[in-house]
Amino acid sequence: MLSTAVFLAAQTSGEPMDIGDAAVTAIFGYCVVFVGLIILMGLLYATGAYFKSKDAKAAAAAKSALENTAKKVEENPLKVITSEPAKAPGSAGHVKLYNVPDKEAAMIMAIVADKMQKPINELHFISIKEVK
Repeated sequence: MLSTAVFLAAQTSGEPMDIGDAAVTAIFGYCVVFVGLIILMGLLYATGAYFKSKDAKAAAAAKSALENTAKKVEENPLKVITSEPAKAPGSAGHVKLYNVPDKEAAMIMAIVADKMQKPINELHFISIKEVK
């Protein structure tokens, strides 16, 4: 600890350090840097292990769901598994039309999508009504 006191005294007084103090200071600095790197490496390994276990759990859940579906199909192969068909991304579902034919409604939706410069499947039409 004498070298640290001499280092501090040399640093505040502006006097040059001798070779021994400079070596101790350099070794201490290298040790601090390497300990920091080792801690960072351990943190990265721990984070990677956490996310790998999370992915493994998700894969196991997907596999069990697939196995359950396969068992249902094996038990009754003629039974159709019914579910609502998946909608396209951005699909709006049904549009209520009030006194407007389907062809005109489709034309209106296409014109609106063109004027807004957006794909039609990203727009949400709730209803179309003819104004008289």
